[in-house]
Amino acid sequence: MSKTVYTQEHEWLRVEEDGLVTVGITDYAQDHLGDLVFVQLPEAGKELAKGEEAAVIESVKAAGEINMPVAGVVTEVNAVLADEPGKVNEDPMGAGWFFKFKVSQASDLDALMDEAGYTAYVESQG
Repeated sequence: MSKTVYTQEHEWLRVEEDGLVTVGITDYAQDHLGDLVFVQLPEAGKELAKGEEAAVIESVKAAGEINMPVAGVVTEVNAVLADEPGKVNEDPMGAGWFFKFKVSQASDLDALMDEAGYTAYVESQG
């Protein structure tokens, strides 16, 4: 069974039992960004440190990056987003995922928020 945790940067991480983690942005994030027009994803096999830039996103409102929430090695990217970045807006918690990675240290995920914590965090942002 998977569990989903969240970052203060409005990313979600779906953690599977096998240690693979899928990363995307929350509905809150995609709503504030507006329609995505470009997504640049990391290469499979790339090892990234916590905080390192993993992906670049551009919307009609802003450009930004998805930084690695915890250290790991990218195992797969959602290649569909290269041609259809709008998938992120259509289904941010599903088909709009960005990449999957094998986490280096599973305990690093413990510092992230659960759904209740993330909901409270968003509400505190006004």
